Amino acid sequence: MPPVPFLDLKEGYLELKPDIDAAVSRVVESGWYILGPEVEEFEKRYAEFCEAKHCVTVANGLDALVLSLRALNIGPGDEVIVPANTFIATWLAVSAVGAAPVPVEPDPRTCNIDPALIGAAVTTRTRAIIAVHLYGQPADIDPILAMGQKHGLAIVEDAAQAHGAVYRNRQIGAHSDAVCWSFYPGKNLGAMGDGGGVTTNRDDVADRLRVLRNYGSREKYINEVQGPNSRLDPVQAAVLSVKLDHLKKWNARRRVLARRYLDGLTGVGLPYVPNWADPVWHLFVIRHPKRDQLQSELTELGVGTAIHYPVPPHLQQAYADQGFSKGDFPLSENMAGDMLSLPIGPQLTHADQDVVIDAVNRIAARI
Repeated sequence: MPPVPFLDLKEGYLELKPDIDAAVSRVVESGWYILGPEVEEFEKRYAEFCEAKHCVTVANGLDALVLSLRALNIGPGDEVIVPANTFIATWLAVSAVGAAPVPVEPDPRTCNIDPALIGAAVTTRTRAIIAVHLYGQPADIDPILAMGQKHGLAIVEDAAQAHGAVYRNRQIGAHSDAVCWSFYPGKNLGAMGDGGGVTTNRDDVADRLRVLRNYGSREKYINEVQGPNSRLDPVQAAVLSVKLDHLKKWNARRRVLARRYLDGLTGVGLPYVPNWADPVWHLFVIRHPKRDQLQSELTELGVGTAIHYPVPPHLQQAYADQGFSKGDFPLSENMAGDMLSLPIGPQLTHADQDVVIDAVNRIAARI
């Protein structure tokens, strides 16, 4: 059986090698290495892609979240509702601005935050809700927006895994006050290093973000606020512009692969997709009560897999001082214990996918 990697980033580069090499050379030869026209061009094009008025790029996805919260004036003493089932960056951003993350369990079908549970978590200190479009599937954002309007809360979307996803026939990218993106290499739209951005229709939020990302300055040596250095590199912007031309095509490949998994896999729990969601399948996540054994045997056969995520944020040592205990969020804990991500990168061949399907089915039927 030939080995099947979980994700081969080099294959993505090789597919676009002439255009990527030309873009990188163009930046190197330009002599402009911080912000500038390459960054502005990508921001313009990505805003248009997301059907948003603004795109403000930053150094990485975590900074996109942190600076968005700062731009919305969220800080010490505030509470921010977050999914209990998410990558820890969602929580870390809240902590970074001095606010407290308040976890809410997921919908057991979609794995995204359950809007029906958010109301019970709102207190007089709640200032915002962060909705995560986990695994590339849109969260049910309309009731979350309604909850924000009802209580006067800011809404932030963590769309780090959802480049190109569609919610109720509208592109993810401008539903809320700020939509935060990661351009980490493994994302559907990935740079060749770290990168991040925020899309928004709010002029005030975009203006504040542009100041914050650049030492709190819009004019050199004149600093309005205390801000970090969080700027997308022009080389990465040029690479992202090239890949943006191919994003819809690559997402279409992922959708075909997802359909082949949905049709071909047996003996495992499969993803559920609501009729209002058009996911981009950043991850294809199955469930099995003997997940660790399934993963171990797949590894022995050369099939790469990953776990997203093995320890929920409330049980991480980083949040040990918050008083959370095992059993506080059982749905999230169960998901951490039985979920397994299969290969679904856009360069995965159908032949290699058939190897994965056959291996999963044979092992699942036996264990």
